[in-house]
Amino acid sequence: MPEYAAAGLESVSTPSLWAVTIAGVIALLVLDFVVTRRPHEVSLKEALGWSAFYIALPLGFGAWIWSEFGSDRGFDYLTGYLVEKSLSVDNLFVFMLLLAAFAVPSVLVQRVLLFGITGALVLRGVFIALGHAALQTLDFAFLIFALILLFTAAKLLRDAFSGHEQTVDIGAMRSVRLLRRIMPVVNDYHGTKMIVRVDGRRALTPLALVVVAVFATDVVFAVDSVPAVYGITEDPYLVFATNAFALLGLRALYFVLHAALSRLVHLTYGLAIILAFIGIKLGLHWAHGIWKGVPEIPTEVSLLVIVGVLAIVTITSLRATRNAVPGSKEVVTERQ
Repeated sequence: MPEYAAAGLESVSTPSLWAVTIAGVIALLVLDFVVTRRPHEVSLKEALGWSAFYIALPLGFGAWIWSEFGSDRGFDYLTGYLVEKSLSVDNLFVFMLLLAAFAVPSVLVQRVLLFGITGALVLRGVFIALGHAALQTLDFAFLIFALILLFTAAKLLRDAFSGHEQTVDIGAMRSVRLLRRIMPVVNDYHGTKMIVRVDGRRALTPLALVVVAVFATDVVFAVDSVPAVYGITEDPYLVFATNAFALLGLRALYFVLHAALSRLVHLTYGLAIILAFIGIKLGLHWAHGIWKGVPEIPTEVSLLVIVGVLAIVTITSLRATRNAVPGSKEVVTERQ
């Protein structure tokens, strides 16, 4: 049995710290629901203010982790947060496609995003718990995680090199088809209502369909995201914290990056490289637990690689789309 499995997984957390963190996450979600209770279009000033808050909060938390538990855990948290934040940007692009496909009114966009974030947090919590249990009981759990990430990276690269356009086919989504079989669906949005009465019968609004569609995509992203951050740190508390902080700021970040999202045409290549790198890191970590001569990749190196890849794909994306109008159809269809 590998040494890391036999020794168990150490965590910086305590029951009280878990309780405070979960309570804080719930409080922030409630605050977001209160802010979005009255549908309105989000101004750039409002989005920038919330984005600044949701960037300062995780960075401040990271500084506390660094001071309380040392630089190693600080690097683990910072690197994990950066990985999750970069993956969440790809989530935003899929959310953007769903919002466009369902023709969601601009005043309801932030409410849909908030439901998507809430669903993602719940799913990540479930996957994090399952991942932690797997690491404690299965000697080859790290190898499984590595294979998942390498498979995902290969799929991303295949789609990118083949010019496969990332699209959303509402009619092909099983969750949407199932809902339409269960209940009738009205054509028009009714504010934030998901169920309305028509001729004495209950019917779903398009808002209910898009929320379910977003939840369905959350499942797919959780499968990739959780193994990726476990490749950085084995501490389930830090894994949860990085996921929570990366997701909580997505609502505001969407409105800040909405125009720029479509210009990140090389993001898929960058994410594929990052996932493949972490997959290799996990594979080496698993092998090191069996054969001590196998080298491991330090977290500091992982951080440099991730920052470097994100910087390169951002620069090349902006250069490739410098003559395009941000948010235009041409830019969106170029994204690979």
